[in-house]
Formats: sequence, structure tokens, C-alpha cells
Amino acid sequence: MTKLTCFKAYDIRGRIPDELNEAIAWRIGRATAEFLKPKTLIVGGDIRLSTPELKAALSDGLRAGGAEVIDIGLCGTEEVYFATSHLKADGGIMVTASHNPKDYNGMKLVREESKPISGDTGLREIQRLAEDVFIEPFATCPVKSLESYQKISNLDAYVEHILGYIKPDELRSLKLVVNAGNGAAGHVIDAIEERLIVAGVPVEIVKIHHEPDGDFPHGIPNPLLHDCRQATIDAVLEHNADMGIAWDGDFDRCFLFDEKGQFIEGYYIVGLLGEAFLAHYPGAKIIHDPRLTWNTIDQVSTAGGVPVLCKTGHAFIKERMREEDAVYGGEMSAHHYFRDFAYCDSGMIPWLLVAELMSHKNKALSELVEERIALFPSSGEINSTLANPQEAIASILAIYEKDAVTVDHTDGISLDMGEWRFNLRLSNTEPVIRLNVESRGDISLMEQKTDELLSLIRR
Repeated sequence: MTKLTCFKAYDIRGRIPDELNEAIAWRIGRATAEFLKPKTLIVGGDIRLSTPELKAALSDGLRAGGAEVIDIGLCGTEEVYFATSHLKADGGIMVTASHNPKDYNGMKLVREESKPISGDTGLREIQRLAEDVFIEPFATCPVKSLESYQKISNLDAYVEHILGYIKPDELRSLKLVVNAGNGAAGHVIDAIEERLIVAGVPVEIVKIHHEPDGDFPHGIPNPLLHDCRQATIDAVLEHNADMGIAWDGDFDRCFLFDEKGQFIEGYYIVGLLGEAFLAHYPGAKIIHDPRLTWNTIDQVSTAGGVPVLCKTGHAFIKERMREEDAVYGGEMSAHHYFRDFAYCDSGMIPWLLVAELMSHKNKALSELVEERIALFPSSGEINSTLANPQEAIASILAIYEKDAVTVDHTDGISLDMGEWRFNLRLSNTEPVIRLNVESRGDISLMEQKTDELLSLIRR
């Protein structure tokens, strides 16, 4: 057995070429075909320099296993999700390493109806097959005929679908700065812009870092990193824009900046989108994660919806949304999920909905979120690397649980202390614990308790 270290809890990701290369990509394709036994499977890839070769080897492995491959070309992860459902394929694989450095690559896998394939839903079996069974040199293995591989564009159908979440003719005059993250999202922005121009919508789009470049000249495409935000901030201020939008490397997450150039934490966008959906679906269920909750619960309940708590992670959120028939689900990490998007996450639908909400309420983005931030100030996620993270969580629980109003174990520990609450949880992949703290309108209390907890955790 050759251990493949590129298999992670939710997807495949590794350094090129040691952990992931063409031979391994072929084995993954062959193993996936054996596991799913698909008739047709969608493949797509991001802008990384290693993506075309990996995607070709993956496709050959799939075809060697009897699958017909539809390659939708350069795309984002959500385009593979959409194509899998829209074209009624038996599964899909996106070749991407998302926000990782440029010497990494990986894959995200789904089955029919774009249902995720993660550790406990098939990824471990695919790993076993790739490690133990399909280890022959990929170049010597036969593949199906040329007719079993075709390239198509699914862009028009995808753009038409995502624009269906809003009424474009109701958008007011807006100037938007868009940072395509070294160009991964550029082709979608161009297609949306063209549709809006044809429809006479008065939206001006200012593009930065727009052309696809797998050398990542503008750095790692990860707006969660402070260093990756400045270009968007500067462009918003320079152009006097109404909103800034930046994406990660496969644009399944978008990050918003208000007209002052201030970065908006994803937590507060969940409440906004919940409210936006409830205007169209009164009484609907909205899924949210346990890390920060009070603002979402308040905003969704006030708008007449039903907030539903779910464990963090795309596989859990998607499964719970299907169970509850929830119209929308959101995580503070800027993953937003939509029932009519095969319960998958999209980085394009959120900013369109926020732009529509700004237009309907005739308010700046800062006005939409500042009141919410004041009502429920939060720390944002703070990571601590520890030798024994489980022991740290146990000791924190022992200190605080006697004074807690409620203790919840949905994901790590969540303790409601009355006027403030916190969540402490383990990372799935490293010896790190993640802390989130919020309060009811008292920012000094939130900051004090954050410092107090960090001191105890790191001690």
C-alpha cells in the first residue's frame, strides 16, 4: 500500500508534485469511477498552473473506469456543482486547492444531485481503492473512445440561474469593486456584467486582479488573511464604490467590504441573507453554525423565520438543509448554501442578494451591518496552537459550566453565560482550537472575556 497524504477530511489537497501529481490523479479518477460507477461525470478546474495536467489525468482515470467525462473547462467549484445537477450527471470533480498557495492543488468531489463526497460518505473508500487497488502506471491503462470525453461550456445556464435569485431591474445605481482573486472569478463577472448591461441595469463594475494567472501575482487568493484585503480596500476608497467584493481561489466564498472599505465579518452576512430570503419565503428555515449565533437567531426570528443550529462544515450543513427543507444556510466562514442551488455553496449569489437588499432598503452596506454589529459584537475566530487541545477544552468547560445558562456540544463546546457566550472547538486537521466570543451589545465585555479565555487557553 502507498499512503496518499493528499486525502483530507472533506476533500483532496496536497503539494505538487510530492503529494499530488498526474499518476495520483489518474488513480483517484479510476478509484472514483469504481466507487460511483457513473455513466457521466463532470470535471472542471481552477487557474493553477498544474490544473490542466491533473484534470487530464483524472479524466483518463475516470474513462478507464467506464465513465463518460464532460469537461466544463476553467471554472469555479460552484460551476461544477451546478453542472452536475443541471446536466443530471452522476457526479462531479473540481480540480482546485481553493485558497492554498500556488504549489498546492486538490479536488472536491460530489455525487448525483451534487451531494458531497467527504470522509464518511465515500472519500475514505476512494482513498483505499487508490492506495490498494489501482496502482498500475496510468499511461498504460486503456481508456474509452474519444467520444467518452467532451468539452462544453455551461456558463450561460449557470449565470442565468444565479441571476434568478434577484430582480436585476430593481437594482439601484451601484458602483462595485470586484477582486477576482488572480482572475479565477473573472469570466463569471464578465458574463454577469454583460447581462446587466443588456438589461439596462445601472450597475458599474470596477475590476481588479481580474485576468487569470496561475502564478498568483497578487498573492494567495484568501481574503480571510489581512494582507489579502488591502487591494480591495484601496480600490473601494479610490473609486468611491458602494461595495467591494473579493473571492477565494475557487470563488465558492465571497467576502464583502462596505463603502468605507471596512471588511464585513461573514457572521453578519448570514443574518442579512437570512432576512433577504425570508422576504421571499415567509416562515422558512435558515441553517446556521454554532460558532456565533445570537445575531443570526435574532435577525432570522425577527424576520419571521426559523433558525436551525447545525454542526460546522459543508457536509453537515448540506445534509441538515435537505432534512429541514431549509431555503438557506450560512457559516461565519463565508460559505453560503442555497436550496435551489442543489443545497450547495455559492460565492456569486450572496453579493447579488446583498446588492438587491441595499437597493430595496436604499441603505449603504455599512448601515445594514453597523446596527447588527453594535447589537451583537463579536471577536471573530481566534486560533491557538496547543500540544493538547482536548485537555484545554475540558479545563475551560470545567471552569465555566457551573455559571452557564446553557451548555451545547453540537460542535465543540458552546456556553451561554447570559450577557455573553463563547464557542470553543477543535480543528479537523491540526492541533488548533478555535475560539469565538460574542456579547449582547457590550463590546468591552466581549473584549474582556475574549482576553480572559485566551489567557486560560494559552496558559
